[in-house]
Formats: sequence, structure tokens, C-alpha cells
Amino acid sequence: MKGRYKCPKWQVKVCQMDDGLVRSLSMGLSQKGVRDHNERLLLSLLQRHGSLPAPDLARLSHLSPPTISAILRKLESDGLLTRGDPLRGKVGKPSVPMMLDKNGVYSIGIKIGRRSANFLLTDFTGGIRLHRQVTYTHPLPREVFGFVQAGLAAAASDLSHSELARICGIGIAAPFDLWNWHDLTGPNAAEFQSWKNIDFTAEMARFTDLPVFVINDATAGCQAEHLYGRGKQFRDYAYFFVGAFVGGGIVLNNAVYEGRLGNAGALGSLRSVGPSGESRQLVDTASIHTLEARLRQAGHNPITLWNNPQSWTDLADHVTPWLDQTAIELAKASLSTCAVIDFEAIIIDGAFPPVIREELVKKVRRAIETEDTRGLILPVIESGSIGSDARALGAACSPVLSQFMLNNN
Repeated sequence: MKGRYKCPKWQVKVCQMDDGLVRSLSMGLSQKGVRDHNERLLLSLLQRHGSLPAPDLARLSHLSPPTISAILRKLESDGLLTRGDPLRGKVGKPSVPMMLDKNGVYSIGIKIGRRSANFLLTDFTGGIRLHRQVTYTHPLPREVFGFVQAGLAAAASDLSHSELARICGIGIAAPFDLWNWHDLTGPNAAEFQSWKNIDFTAEMARFTDLPVFVINDATAGCQAEHLYGRGKQFRDYAYFFVGAFVGGGIVLNNAVYEGRLGNAGALGSLRSVGPSGESRQLVDTASIHTLEARLRQAGHNPITLWNNPQSWTDLADHVTPWLDQTAIELAKASLSTCAVIDFEAIIIDGAFPPVIREELVKKVRRAIETEDTRGLILPVIESGSIGSDARALGAACSPVLSQFMLNNN
């Protein structure tokens, strides 16, 4: 365990971009040894609750005070924890809260979406150290991995040698069937279909020796909301993320549930009905690609939605009817989800401005009031808090959770 940060494997050499390699990001934290259960337990408690003194950690973990003290000393020595300001009470010595050291661990999160890709370098508390984004009409492997390569080079330049040694891995969030798209024709169609046979781990090995974790993009968004957003307020809930294609995730017993094959919470595949009564899915009726279609019909370039995701003010005439329809579909989907598990909450987020998110949530609440809810325990409908970066941030969580935190599922 003490050897975790004795990492001589860093070869800090930024190779020429034309040789196809950025080996600057090699293996970070040594993979020898695994944090034992009690260490992971305390790290998880501090991640969820924030800074806590040893007596509170003993109460929450049911570990003895001497055990708590020994683990805290070790985690502090490893650079994972730091001390807060002493808390002075009426009697006795002041207690010293412990907290995650934001510089104790770094992680990289990559989101590969149907309209944009994001690259994040995050610290141990979820803070974003480096942010890069690229937009496109369709994601082509050559362009996306070129973007990733440039991001890795930027991260290598941004961090010191000692900080580089604390990168624990790379998380990649992408739709599991990214290639399954029907509107691409022409010379790029064959390259786009090549996503079906791409091994992300093997592809990333061209650039780095860091461990790679692949996760469904909507599940990653759910993970980010659960760790850093509104998710801490609820034990069991369903999560909808409205992107180019809507997706979702589920949380059970205070943990994101990925399922047997990592595809649990595939809420975008919930049944819907088209205007002529035809069978459709939620992705066909409650996604931003339907807003893109509205904009094209009106003569607007829909790339505006992705180039300026924080302001859709100039598009209000087209956004409002899209919100109305999307709210109706999300209301039905929320009730269908709660017919399977009695979730206490539905959290809605998306790749749109916060003001749009708040308006959508209000409309979903109103739409549910008009639905037949017999036999259901109605959930509260709440706004998410992360926004467009949720999927990349959730991807960055994967290496951290795997190596430092407990998995309740």
C-alpha cells in the first residue's frame, strides 16, 4: 500500500503529434494493491458527506475510534486526505475534520456524443482542472481520437510531474450503440459504422498506458449527478438526460445501478407512440435531435444548439413547442418507470441551458397532473444540477470509484 505513489513509470515525453502517440500520459497510480474495505468506506463517507471529524466517521462507519485514527493517518500520509480547521466545542479538545484532498487523485473523463465530444481532467473532489470540447455533425473515429490525443497532450502540459503521477485512469462515456444511426449517408458513412468494431481500450493504448473504463453515457451522467449533484438527497431515483438522444440511469440504495451488462436504466428505449399511432421509442420523441429537425425546417443551422449550449434565447419560438412535447413524453416515461420500482424522485438534466432545464421540469410536473396515475406512488420531479458536462464528469468518476470507493451494488 505504501508503494502506491512510488511510480517510476512516468515517461514525461511529449511525442511529436505526427507519430500518432502522446505517451506523456502513461501509467499513473500504481495498480499494486487495492484499498481495503475500511479505507474505501471512509473515503466514500467523506465523498458523500464532505468534511467530517473522526468521531462522526466512527459513528457512521461503526468502526472503533482507534481503527478510524489509524486509517485516517494512513490516508493522510498517502496524500488522499487533508485536515480542515479545528472545530471548537464547549469542552475538551477541538475536533479536526478530515476531507478529501482535491490534489490527491486526478482522473480523465471523455464523453463521445452524437454531436459533441468533451475532455475533462478532474480532481479528487470532482473539480474540473481542464475542459476541452469539440462539436461535429457526426462523430467520426479519426476526428474523435485526434481530439482525445490533443486533450492528453494538454493535460500532460498542464500538470507537474508529481501531479501526473496521481492520475488514476481514464473513463470514456459513449452510447453503447453509437454506430446505430439512420441519417448518415455519403463518404463518411463507412467510417462512422466502424465504431461498431472499435475497442476503446485498445485504441487508447496507442496514446497512454493508463487504465481505461468504458461506461454508457447516460449512466455516466447519472453517476455525476449522484456524486456531485442533487442525487445525494435521494436513496432511489430515476434519472433522465436529454441529449441529442435522451437516455437515463437508475439509483438504488444510494448507488448507481449499471446492471448485468452495464445497460440498466436504458430509459431512452421506453415505448412511445407516434402521431399516427405507430410504435416508437422515447429517443424518437423526447430528444434534442427532434428540436434540430424543427430548426432545419425553419431554415436554421442546428449546430447552434451545440456551439452555444448555455444560451438558446434566440431560438425561443422553436424551443417552446419542443419543450411542450418533450415534457409530455417525459411525464409518461417517468410514470412507466415508477410502475416497476417505486422511485422517490425523478431527476431531469440535459445538454441545454439551465433556464431550459428548469422550464422543462415545470412542464413535466404539470403534465403528470393530467395523466392516469392509479396504482402508482408519485415521485417528486426535480432538476439536475450538472448540465452538459455531466457525462464526461461521470466518466471521470469511473477510475476513482473503481480504485478508491465502495460499490454498494
